[in-house]
Amino acid sequence: MPNNRHPEYLSHINAALVEGSINTCHRQAAFLAQLAHESGQLVYMEEIASGEAYEGRLDLGNTQPGDGKRFKGRGPIQLTGRANYRAAGRALGLDLEANPQLVATPQVGFRTSVWFWTVHKLNALADAGTLDAFRQITRKINGGTNGQADREKYWGRAKTTLGCGSGTGVVSCTAEGVTGQCIATTSCTGKSVAGLCPGAAGIQCCIPSGASCTVNGRTGVCRDKAACAGTTFSGYCPGAANIQCCISN
Repeated sequence: MPNNRHPEYLSHINAALVEGSINTCHRQAAFLAQLAHESGQLVYMEEIASGEAYEGRLDLGNTQPGDGKRFKGRGPIQLTGRANYRAAGRALGLDLEANPQLVATPQVGFRTSVWFWTVHKLNALADAGTLDAFRQITRKINGGTNGQADREKYWGRAKTTLGCGSGTGVVSCTAEGVTGQCIATTSCTGKSVAGLCPGAAGIQCCIPSGASCTVNGRTGVCRDKAACAGTTFSGYCPGAANIQCCISN
C-alpha cells in the first residue's frame, strides 16, 4: 500500500491476520486488497462523506434520527450501520453503539474488520482464489460492485507481492462433521446443507453421500449418529466423532 502514511498500523494488521485465521496467501491477499480499497490504502479510517445517505436505512439497523452520521463507515473495512456496530461491539466486548468513534482507531478498527470478515465466512471464499469468489467477497462487504476494478487491482498486486499460487478453485465447507464444497444444489450428487456457504441461497454445502463401512461383517453407512435409525459404531468412519457407522437393526 504505497499511499499508506501509517507504518504504525503494521502491528495491528499482523494481529488481525492472526485473530481472523487469515493465514494463507490467498486469504491475506483478498483481505488486504479489500481493506486497501475501503480505506484508501489505510489513509481514511473514517468515511469522508457525512453519512446522511445511510439515514433511515433499516437494513443497517439505523432506526434513530442521526444514526446515518453516527454510524457512518469507519475502520479499515468501513463498518457501517447501528446493527453492525452493535454486533461487532458485543463480539469484542466493547460498547460501540455508545462509542462509535472507537472503530476509527487502529486498536479497534482492525478487530472490527476481522469480525466482519469472520461473520461473513470470507476466508472460505478467499481460499478458492478465483475472480468470481473475490467478487463475491466484494458483494458481501459493499453490497454491490462499487469499486470493483480498484479492488481487483489491489488483489492482483497483493497476490504478486505475496507470491500466491493458484487457489483451490472451490469454496470448502463442513457439515455433519464431513468436509464438502459450496456448489449449486442442482450440481450436488450427495447431500446439500443450507446456511453454511456464502453467496446465493442456491449455493449450499454439498457433502458426499454416506460412505460405506463394515462392522463384524455387517455393512452400514457413515452418517451423523443423531440421524441413524439403527445402531451406531464409533471408530469406523472418517470425520468428526459424531460421524459413525450406522447399521440397520
